Amino acid sequence: MSEIKVPDLGESISEGTIYKWLVKEGDTVGQGDVLAELETDKVNLEISAEEDGVISSILRQAGENVAVGEAIGIIGSPAGLDADGAAPSAPAPAAAAEPAAAVTAPAAEAAAGGTAALASPGARKLARERGIDLGEVSPRDPIGRIAQADVNGHGAAVPQAAAPAAPAPARPEPVKPALQAAGKAPHAEDGKATERKRMSRRRLTIASRLVEAQQTAAMLTTFNEVDMTAILDIRKRRKDAFKEKHDVGLGFMSFFTKAVIGALKAYPLLNAEIDGEDLLLKKYYDIGIAVAAKEGLVVPVVRDADRLSFPEIERQIGELAAKARTNTLSLPELQGGTFTITNGGVFGSLLSTPILNTPQVGILGMHKIQLRPIALDEERTANRPMMYIALSYDHRIVDGSEAVSFLVKVKELLEDPEALLLEG
Repeated sequence: MSEIKVPDLGESISEGTIYKWLVKEGDTVGQGDVLAELETDKVNLEISAEEDGVISSILRQAGENVAVGEAIGIIGSPAGLDADGAAPSAPAPAAAAEPAAAVTAPAAEAAAGGTAALASPGARKLARERGIDLGEVSPRDPIGRIAQADVNGHGAAVPQAAAPAAPAPARPEPVKPALQAAGKAPHAEDGKATERKRMSRRRLTIASRLVEAQQTAAMLTTFNEVDMTAILDIRKRRKDAFKEKHDVGLGFMSFFTKAVIGALKAYPLLNAEIDGEDLLLKKYYDIGIAVAAKEGLVVPVVRDADRLSFPEIERQIGELAAKARTNTLSLPELQGGTFTITNGGVFGSLLSTPILNTPQVGILGMHKIQLRPIALDEERTANRPMMYIALSYDHRIVDGSEAVSFLVKVKELLEDPEALLLEG
């Protein structure tokens, strides 16, 4: 017998929430099988079995908060085996006055209604679908465990008509006013239908950190606009050759990442952090890329982005975004970061004021590219693909002039992409 415990979640995380159990009490599991999914502030983690056995007890249910090292379930010895893993011997024959019969432990358990505990999850599911009573299935396993093949064999010999008809779905009864008053029905005070849904741990964390950012930082936002003509021209001319050579598409994020790094080198306070009464000026460039996932916004980090080429940046961002959407990011991939880029333009946002990803002091917001008439000089105008960009910054350490100059630098580098090569 062993306890199912919450694993170590990293130095900054001490608890999580059981997102869901993938097994039930009575299920037989093997070492390494995934038993449950745990939701933390940043990622979801899987809890696996450390030995073979049967889920004898589930101590904490889905939705409950649990601490690192806490026992949330018990794995017992496999059904029908003693502590040494050996099958029990059959009991002695009954007295001569009664019919002789050797009853094995599994059969006795089946007679007591414990057959379901000896059936594999697949066998139970198949039995339910076919309306077969597991107590009537003869197992071929020496310790009496029922497999899918046993249910299949039994089902072949049972006429289809013998399967009980599925019960008609129950008609829901109207909710009584007394239950509504007690708060047990999903209805608002005005009688209109509502639904109460518990926020996920990640959504609660996002809400808490956004409020914290607004309450602790002197946050301001400055805006500018970028003529995307040159970048679009490069992508049009180079995208096929780039894809063929590097096996990754040439997107916008590599241009913006390189432009941000160039501006951070020119204005290093945007790459700093407040630590008490000190400033931590970071000499490295770990750029966070905000990604919208099902459970909420996450910000995986591209490490040492200043040392990466365009294809390396595109590849890393693509891989991190795919992990974010499949909920497979690891904690190290989310930790740290010196500056963040967020792109609301993919959802059609024309302009926004991004919120700081504390303790960082700067975040760049990208937006939708839209054709707008631009004055080229006093006499000429032209339709150009324009993008508004926004920089939110912490005014405690970044002055307005520095923030504006930073954003102008980003604009200049984007409108002259060749300069990105010179900025490194």
